[in-house]
Amino acid sequence: MSRPRTPEPALDVQGDSPKGMRDEDNDDGTQHSHRMLNFSDALLSIIATVMILPVTHTEISPEQFDKNIQKLLATRIAVYLMTFLIVTVAWAAHTRLFQVVAKTDDTLALLNLACMMTITFLPFTFSLMVTFPEVALGILLFCVCVITIGAVQVLIVLYAFHFPHLLNPQIARSAHRALYRRHVLYIVLRGPALCFAAAGFSLFFYPASYLLMATVIFLPYIHKAASWCRRRLMGPREPPAHSVEVFSFDLQEPLSKERVEAFSDGVYAIVATLLILDICENNVPDAKDVAERFHGSLVAALSASGPRFLAYFGSFATVGLLWFAHHSLFLHVRKATQSMGLLNTLSLAFVGGLPLAYQQTSALARRPRDELESVRVSCAIIFFASVFQLAMWTAALLHGPDTLQPSARFGGGEHAFMLAKLALYPCASLLAFACTCFLSRFSVAIFHLTQVAVPFAFLLLRLLVRLALRLLRALPSLAGPAPDAQDAAARAPLLPAPC
Repeated sequence: MSRPRTPEPALDVQGDSPKGMRDEDNDDGTQHSHRMLNFSDALLSIIATVMILPVTHTEISPEQFDKNIQKLLATRIAVYLMTFLIVTVAWAAHTRLFQVVAKTDDTLALLNLACMMTITFLPFTFSLMVTFPEVALGILLFCVCVITIGAVQVLIVLYAFHFPHLLNPQIARSAHRALYRRHVLYIVLRGPALCFAAAGFSLFFYPASYLLMATVIFLPYIHKAASWCRRRLMGPREPPAHSVEVFSFDLQEPLSKERVEAFSDGVYAIVATLLILDICENNVPDAKDVAERFHGSLVAALSASGPRFLAYFGSFATVGLLWFAHHSLFLHVRKATQSMGLLNTLSLAFVGGLPLAYQQTSALARRPRDELESVRVSCAIIFFASVFQLAMWTAALLHGPDTLQPSARFGGGEHAFMLAKLALYPCASLLAFACTCFLSRFSVAIFHLTQVAVPFAFLLLRLLVRLALRLLRALPSLAGPAPDAQDAAARAPLLPAPC
């Protein structure tokens, strides 16, 4: 009998090659892909976030804000969330692809640019989808873009495996490169294959197209659930002789913590930038208007836009503090699990909707009913953006000690403060939503002032948590020593000294 063969070793994290190798790589025309990945991550985070613009730029007057307009907005938000998640899946696949392709040359760089060019066309197709939701052309163009992205990634895989010196060293030295190539191509082509089917359905039954496109998002989790059910029903099966299950490109494996942080920071930065772009676009007064309406007083003209400036500062404070909570969470995270990656993606999708919340509260605050409706929309967006952060921390706690630093786990010094910090925004948004239901005097101005005051609440929260922990530690000493300890101390002089 032949000896059982061990599976291939897990891939090293990209960038672990010795420093001296970089000069040698430059000599043969190749270089490490760090800068190209940074460019791609930044571009993908921008594309994922700016797709909220067709939703925020929906022309709605206060007279039109009825049930039909609310249904239209809800439809556009749902389509935005789906396309945001699809772009996030494309980013994850791109990141994993370049964990396999450790080095790049001019050909790979140009192929990656072709992939990025196709991705930058996605916001246009999304605009068609939200403007003409019942016309198949928008869905068809979106699916064609996804298929084209998959085709370019197939070319990258074939080219890299044709020149093994571009691959990760462990794959390049492996005797089973053909198995790796087949496994990579299978994963790369799964999403485009579903989008190809969605494009076909869009020609005669477009609702099925949205269902198939949504399947692209949850396909890794469906595959994992099916594998779990198969193991439960049929028992664990023996791995094949040349297993590639440890291959880190597999979508069941979690992304690296650094890549998740980089993409998340890009989304938060773009959302903050979109807020100030709206201020620059809509709140710089016209010179003729200043001269005629405000008698040449620029201060009076800017004062008329005071509510919009208050909305900007409140919205920016919300974006900044959500990033601060995300940053604090990942300071204590050792590795991001698959469930944490999904929850982080859902949180970022709602963070991308914060420009819509700003637009609603700054533009639809002309009548009391519209004012309260816009505040409720903002509260819902903030709640889901923050509650998924709290769920991500909960998933890290439940997963095991290898996901969090000891200080953030149960009983750690930062555990109580992290819980309070991550629970602040969900509780505050629920309270504000409740106020719109029971307080008729609650207004957009009060809501934005509350947003501006939240940073001080974070500082007060830390002081209160520290004070509460000190009081809890001081309670045992204030109660005095335990009775057993007192009896032992009293009897100690009467006992004979040990021999």
